[in-house]
Parts: sequence; structure tokens; C-alpha cells
Amino acid sequence: MNHRIASFAALLATAVLAACSQVPQTYTEKATAQATANAQPGARRSPAQTLPTPTNDVSPQMQALIGAPYPAHFNAEPKNAAEWKALVNSRAAPVIAAIPALKQKLGVSVLPTKIAGVNVFVVTPNKFAPGNERRLLMHVHGGGYVFGPGEAALPEAMLLASIGGYKVVSVDYRMPPDYPYPAAMDDAMAVWKELLKTNRARGMGVFGTSTGGAMTLALVLRAKAENVPLPAAIAPGTPWSDIAKIGDTYQTNEWVDNILVTWDGWLGRAALLYAGGRDLKDPQLSPIYGDFKGFPPAILTTGTRDLFLSNTVRTHRKLRRAGVEAELNVYEGQSHAQYGINPDAPETREAFGDIARFFDKHLGR
Repeated sequence: MNHRIASFAALLATAVLAACSQVPQTYTEKATAQATANAQPGARRSPAQTLPTPTNDVSPQMQALIGAPYPAHFNAEPKNAAEWKALVNSRAAPVIAAIPALKQKLGVSVLPTKIAGVNVFVVTPNKFAPGNERRLLMHVHGGGYVFGPGEAALPEAMLLASIGGYKVVSVDYRMPPDYPYPAAMDDAMAVWKELLKTNRARGMGVFGTSTGGAMTLALVLRAKAENVPLPAAIAPGTPWSDIAKIGDTYQTNEWVDNILVTWDGWLGRAALLYAGGRDLKDPQLSPIYGDFKGFPPAILTTGTRDLFLSNTVRTHRKLRRAGVEAELNVYEGQSHAQYGINPDAPETREAFGDIARFFDKHLGR
């Protein structure tokens, strides 16, 4: 058996070397080969490439993130609930450990409480921006519907509270494996309805990244369907608006995005776990298939290497086609949600500053 394995390995190595030797070495050879490969209508083919970390107009802090290796969990394949929970907890632990220092750095306080029976964190800046004392933002965190329990979901809410000078209510919604869809959306909707009892809809916005961006969009769809007042503005960052592997950059940015890497790793497994057998094109799972007419103004953020770049672009374009005011910010070189990872990166202050200004423009005082 070992001899067979060794023989197979040798054959594989020979095949790889042969393939590599056929790769065009000059531009003219490459251009000729690509012209031949793409001579017919249909799918486009491109040669393998090595992408350097961009340096022009990209800060050193962001360059470090862009050039980082893949996360160790990118291809995790939990076999049962216990393995999912172990993975979730292993990722949450270092984030939670860093929260006290981040609170001090950003100048915010955090109060855990319950709203409508749902666990939430109220994040309050040490100093409100002028006019924000009566405004409120609701935050729905990212994490593929499985990551970010408890305080692990707080960094994004803390960044916007600090940079924008807003009070933020961050929803610690229930997640798989114990609570698949619709638990997360039920929790978000319950908190939104409760906040409406003591706050004006025109003075509130909703934001979140990735899963949180998708849930922001799904929340508006559900509020429309239930005749519940809508937020004055929303900020769905790089939203997971199509939970299936549909969209150009699921292919073009696969293996390039060094955060999500590929839908076929933990990400797609989490999608199926959350959906629990439901149609992935259900607008509450993939809000890109919902009706965006009447949506509040929206600001969307992504990066050129983001696996969800197409999700974000498709969402932006659909909002515009529905007559909704929508802005799209795209950052050079960034993989998924990297604009929210390092609070010291200039791009982070830019991104959350733009979001804050968008809310300032659209929320009533």
C-alpha cells in the first residue's frame, strides 16, 4: 500500500511539473494562449496568478491584513453540535479577552441587558456627537450566523459608537447549532419592535457587516411585510445577501480573499446549518431576492478582494434600481470586512466615519 501511495505521489508530482512547464513564460505566449482559451462565447478562463499586496493608497496597517495567511479555521468541517460549539468558542475567546482594552482605547462603555427578552449590549460613547443624544443605532453582528456570541460581537458596534458618537444597541441573537433560522431574525425583529416603543423610527438606523448586513436587509423586508416602521437609514456592510454560491466573486475572489477564502469551506457549511433545509433563495435567508422598493437610504462597504464583493454590488444595484438612495464604498485590496478589523488602520476610521456621516445625514434629530 505504501509503495502504491509513493508511486501515485511521484506521478502527481510529474504531472504538476509538466503542467507548470507548459505555462507561457512571456507576455506574447500568455496572450496567445489566453486568446485561444477564450475564443468562444461563454465562461472566461484566466491563468494562475500571484497577487502582490497593494501598496499605493493602502496604509501599512491594512497591508499587513491584506497580506496575512488564511485563518486556520477556513476549511473547518464540524461534524456535530459539540464540534461547532468548540470552533465558535475557540474563535470567540481571543476577541472577548481584548474587549476591555478596546473599550478603553475607543472611549466607550458597555452594558449587558435584555430587550424584549433578547440579550443585547448597550454601547455608549464617552462623548456623543452633537445632536446624537436622541438618536440610536441598532447593530446586528456578523459571523456567518455561527460566530460572535456574547461580547465577541462587540468590536464593530464599539467602533461606530466611538467614531460616530452614537449610542448603539448590539443584538446578541441566538445562533446555530442550537438555534437555526428563524431564531436570529426573530430576535432582531423583537428588539427592533421594542426600541420603537421608546424611540422614533426616524431617529434610528440599523447596521451590521456580513451576516449582520444580510440581517439588516432581511429586517427591513420583514418590517415592510409586518407594517412595522422602518429605520431612517441602514448600513449593510459587505452583506451576505445571497447565502448560496451565486455571484461572480464567489469564483473570481475565491482563494484570494484571505478572510472567507471559499464558500466551500466553513462558510457554506454554516449557510446550510443556518438554513436548516430551507430554500437558500428565501428572501429572509438571501435578501437579494426580496423587494427593495421603499427601503430607507443605504450605505454599503466592501473591498476589491472580498468574496462578497458581488453580493455587495448586486445589493447596491438592486437598491438603486428600486429608486433607493444608496452609496457604495469599495476599498483597494481588502478582503472580507477588513475595514473593521484594525482600529488603528486609517481605512477603519474612514469607513466608519463615512457610515456615521451617512446616518448623520438621514436620521432625524
